[in-house]
Amino acid sequence: MGSATREALATSRAALSVPGGTSDLATSESLFGAGRVIGSSSQLLSALGDASADAAAKVTLVRAVFGANVTPRALDLLAAAVSERWSSHDDLLAGIEELGLRASALSIPAGTSIEGELFAFGNTVSSDAELELALASKLGKPGAKAALAEKLLAGKVSGQTLAIVRHLVQQPRGRRIGELLRHAAAVVADESGTSIATITSASVLTADQLARLQTNLQLRHGRALTINQVVDPELVGGVRVQIGDLVIDGSIATRLADLRLQLAR
Repeated sequence: MGSATREALATSRAALSVPGGTSDLATSESLFGAGRVIGSSSQLLSALGDASADAAAKVTLVRAVFGANVTPRALDLLAAAVSERWSSHDDLLAGIEELGLRASALSIPAGTSIEGELFAFGNTVSSDAELELALASKLGKPGAKAALAEKLLAGKVSGQTLAIVRHLVQQPRGRRIGELLRHAAAVVADESGTSIATITSASVLTADQLARLQTNLQLRHGRALTINQVVDPELVGGVRVQIGDLVIDGSIATRLADLRLQLAR
């Protein structure tokens, strides 16, 4: 990520907390939809992603194209995003997507975990090769992928999660479905003030074990954590923890592999 994009992201995120601004599900859906429209038009993407172009002119263009098609809140956020200088056109699309994800997080109904719903759907997709292909194939039509996501998730997850998945399968931007869902969950968690810790163990951990592990990890990480648990019998024993790019591998399988390497020297 270039320095221009880092600054643009920071400014765009700040626009979410402008006094008087309220982000709801319609706002996030508007942002996702606008991002797909921009991404599907090379001419529009070039005009809005041109770092040398006048910011006011880009805002005028956004308001002309989307003024009647998105919520007022989404229009203001789009204007804030295109006013910034992004390191690449793809970074602009990523920035608009992130605004949509964060708007989704801000509109979460009480007691709902978008992160948990995305994690569960990711597990479902990864365990079914045909489903993964149907959602991720470059040959598939975006509308058909969105319809499949709707069929699979409607009535089973929050509107926010459904909107996120529908968007991701239509505009993957070269990313695999698992990566898409993990990134989206991480952004939503960050907006909620937490990070995601994926704990992989050889067998299901008890509630008490998870609670103690979560407490210890939060003390080390210095932030509240949302826990995702994965069972992988090949680990034999111990646990592997991943928080963002940080991996703490205390599994027996890894220790045995390290020992074999040392003996082979």
